[in-house]
Amino acid sequence: MVTSILHRATGIVLALGSLLIAWALVALAAGPESWAGFTGFARSGFGFLILFGWSWALCYHLLNGIRHLVQDAGLGYRIEQFVRTSWISIVGSLVLTALVWMVAMMQRGGA
Repeated sequence: MVTSILHRATGIVLALGSLLIAWALVALAAGPESWAGFTGFARSGFGFLILFGWSWALCYHLLNGIRHLVQDAGLGYRIEQFVRTSWISIVGSLVLTALVWMVAMMQRGGA
């Protein structure tokens, strides 16, 4: 039940987060001043929290979506498998998010 609710919630977060991506693209196209405004927000504590949360939502939604595809193929319906893959989706999304941010920080010295 928890993973189902999280899947729906992360879908909503991803839809709302697309506004953030649109802001970034418009700011990038508008020039250096607009881009500086966006990056200033993104590098703030609040901006980092929002971007980190959005990237976790993306990772969770991706992994849980793969889990659902496997289940649609008729696999993983026993209760112990269902619980195990639920935990894999949750923990895996946290690990994947951490890896993405570590790589991003190493590439530019800060995202």
